[in-house]
Amino acid sequence: MRRTAVINVVGLTDALIGEHTPRIRDFVARGDKASIEPAFPAVTCTAQSTYLTGTTPHAHGIAGNGWYDRELAEVQFWKQSNHLVHGKKLWEELRERDPKFTCAKLFWWYNMYSSADFSITPRPMYPADGRKIFDIYTQPGNIRWATKAQQMRNKRQRKASAPEALKLAG
Repeated sequence: MRRTAVINVVGLTDALIGEHTPRIRDFVARGDKASIEPAFPAVTCTAQSTYLTGTTPHAHGIAGNGWYDRELAEVQFWKQSNHLVHGKKLWEELRERDPKFTCAKLFWWYNMYSSADFSITPRPMYPADGRKIFDIYTQPGNIRWATKAQQMRNKRQRKASAPEALKLAG
């Protein structure tokens, strides 16, 4: 099976691909590009659920980025469980066709508890003192530790290079 990347960039049109998007421009130039009919309503959760199931909001159940939960009597926004999206997902269909197929689902919505082989998505922590601390959910779980270790290395490099950048700016 051929390697395929599905890149979801909100609002991206052919007219925007060019000198200011060199990596996307080069990616498109190297291979096939497919366009899809936009989902309605055109909001993140609905659109991504439509693209990943090939069905409408009526079938997959995601009609917006939030909804009113009658049982809890509150509005629920930006939930992340893949169990909320009904229907077979694209990678499940492809895995049925080729059992060797693997899927990495990175930073799409409804990524938690998905059946994709590899998942990474933001999952902040909110301590009782009101702070919001960056964190991620990954599957398999050990990807989290490697990613967070890389994040710390990058942070140290940026700190170390900051004085040098100030010298150049001055």
